[in-house]
Formats: sequence, structure tokens, C-alpha cells
Amino acid sequence: MSDQQEIYAAFPNVPQAPPDSIFQLTARYVADKHPNKINLGVGAYRTDEGKPWVLPTVKKASRQLEENPDIDHEYLPITGLPQFTKAAQGLIFGKQNKAVDEGRVISVQTLSGTGANHLAALFFAKFYEFPTDKKEIYISNPTWANHNAIISNVGVTPVSYRYYNKETIALDFDGYLEDLQKAPERSVILVHGCAHNPTGVDPTAEQWDKILDVFLQKKHYAFFDSAYQGFATGDLDRDAGSMRKFAEKRVPMLVCQSFAKNAGLYNERVGALHVVAADIKEAERVKSQLSVLQRSEISNPPAYGAHIVSMILTNPELFESWKNDITTMSGRIIEMRDALFDLLNDKLKTPPPPGRKDWGHIKEQIGMFSFTGLNPDQTKKLVEEHSVYLTGNGRISMAGLNTHNVETFAKAVDEVVRSTSGTVPGSAL
Repeated sequence: MSDQQEIYAAFPNVPQAPPDSIFQLTARYVADKHPNKINLGVGAYRTDEGKPWVLPTVKKASRQLEENPDIDHEYLPITGLPQFTKAAQGLIFGKQNKAVDEGRVISVQTLSGTGANHLAALFFAKFYEFPTDKKEIYISNPTWANHNAIISNVGVTPVSYRYYNKETIALDFDGYLEDLQKAPERSVILVHGCAHNPTGVDPTAEQWDKILDVFLQKKHYAFFDSAYQGFATGDLDRDAGSMRKFAEKRVPMLVCQSFAKNAGLYNERVGALHVVAADIKEAERVKSQLSVLQRSEISNPPAYGAHIVSMILTNPELFESWKNDITTMSGRIIEMRDALFDLLNDKLKTPPPPGRKDWGHIKEQIGMFSFTGLNPDQTKKLVEEHSVYLTGNGRISMAGLNTHNVETFAKAVDEVVRSTSGTVPGSAL
């Protein structure tokens, strides 16, 4: 064989994919040498010192797990650790739920919420009788960016429904209901269970009731994504209210569940997919096919994180400790919302975004993220002139703010807003 043998490229026409915007933003932040740089792009909880937080309850459970002589590294069942899926199911649907009691809920351990979304979308692609020749799943505009990729990659088309009103920085409730009404009967509608990502805008309890009525009327399928249970209000039961209400009214539904945020187990990829079937026979068939799909893709889910969450959910002492951890996280985020509002609205008197009389939307929104109302030009200035890193649509992670940087951020916003609106920075002080 000649040393000069020609090497042929196997994939000469593969295009270069664009970088993920969030990870690219984080990379720019890391490379920035500014001493007071602020990262508001990452969707992970940070302490008041700006550091990652391992929940004290997770540390306790980890120590107990290490000391348990019965824990080994054998494969889990294809559908996951049974005690984990049962406990996770109870967390979503509550202690007294008819669907659970009747054995109509199928639960499968997944690779966090992303894996749950993928498995659900793949199951729809293969088995759901869509109302038209087109395979479509409706998603909110905007939504978590990965929803589009996950749905598209299984051969289903994502279709947007109205959700967020840029003019009012609030829920476009009329548009939302109208699009649900216009969708063909039995359409699959992806709905955020709470703490909508990326807007932080959730329906009220009364609005959820009206949304539920349309689902019942149109026989729509509710594809719930629940990534922030407990993280929104600090109350696990309250944050599961919409999903429990839909299950109670027997709306066809599934829930994609993640423990990345509320347990701080980001890299352990702990999640579950819960499908509510019409009866036990359907439940058995659905579970059998989910097992086949899971087997072909990951074979068996990872055990460590599932053991940790299972211990937390089934041990009363650990569960109470975890609820305190959740209160700590959600409470700090609420405090940052209050602080940012006070600085922009009362101290700096920063001109609010168009369509708003004040910065009240900062406090009206809920959960980790907030749509500030800042436009792309303003966000670009924040990044380039102030080393404040946020996405171009004005979304910020409230967890990235703390008592040490919130005033710096507010002053940067004030300066940018005034410079783009023609007023003098600091003139209101």
C-alpha cells in the first residue's frame, strides 16, 4: 500500500451547523476579562455569590446512598428504576388521582426533560392518528428552543400558536384561545406546566380553566412539559395544578418531567415521561411500545440520579428538607425580581419598554426566566458595552442576578434604555 494513498472524505457535503446560541453566549462570557461581567443567559440556579449550588438535601441523600450496601451498578430495567418512576408520578399527579389509582398512568424514566420530550415526540410520530395528513405538534410562540429541534428530528412539524404579546409583555390570551379553537380537532398541543420558558409568563388559574374547556371541546391532546415544578412558586402542589386539573377532567395527556432544576441535578439527567391512557389495556400497549423505543435508543437509563431523587421523594425527612431547598431557590429569585423592579422603577426611574407604564412585568412573571422587553439593539449594547450577557430577545435568567450585581445590571439597563430613547442617562436620579 502506498504511503501516498488518497484519503476520501466520507461526508463532503455536510454543512457546518450554527453554534447553540446559549452555549455560545456562555463561551463569550467565560472569555470576557471584564471584572464585573454578568451572565444572565444560563438556565441554572446560582447562589447569591453567583456559584452553582448542590442542594443540602442532595448531599444528604448522596451520603446515604454511598453507605447503602444493597446499591450496585447493575442495569436498570428498560423503563427505569421502579421506585423512582412511581414516586415521580406521585409528585406530578398528587397522592389521590383517579388516573393513577386506576392504573392508567404509564411512567418511564428518561434522560431528563429533554429525553422525555424526545421519547414523547417519537411515540407520537409512530403511533398517533393525527387529524390531518400532516404530522404536526403545536408549540407556543416563543418556546424553549429545543422543542423545535426535538419535534423536527422525529419527522413531525412544529407549528406555532400565539402565546406571548410583545406589545404588552404579557400573555396573548385571546390569541392563544383563538389558535386552540382554529386547530383541527385532536391536535397535539405542547403546553408548559408552569414557569413558561423563556417568557416567565403563565396563565392565571381562571385562564387555565378556559384553556381546559377548549381542550375538552376540541378533543386536543395535552403534551405537558414540566421542567420547573416547585421552582416557580416554591409550592410543588401549586405548580402541578394545571396538569392535575387536566388529568382530573380526563383530557388525553402526557407529562415530560425534569429534576434538573428543582433538584439541582443538571448533569445527572434525571427525568420521566408520564402518559395518561384511556384504560388499563391501552396503558399496557403504550408501555410496551415505549419500552421498545427506549431499548433502541438508550437501552437502560442511568441509575445514580434516579436513586437520589427516589430517596428524596420517598423519605419524609429528606422530602421536607428538599421542600426547604426549593423554597430557598424560588425565594431568592423572587427577591431578585423585587430588587430589580425597585431599582428600575423607583430608584432609577428607567423609561419602561413600549406598551408598559412601568416595569411591573418583572414581578408579574414567574420562575427562572424573565422577558425584560429589551430589544435586540439594547441587548447588543448590554453585551458589548457593559459585559452583561443575555439573549437577543431580552430574556434573562433571574438566577444570574444577586445582591452583588443587581444594581450594576439595573444601571446598565438604565443607561442603554436612555441612550436608545434619546433621554440622558441618570437624569432621573
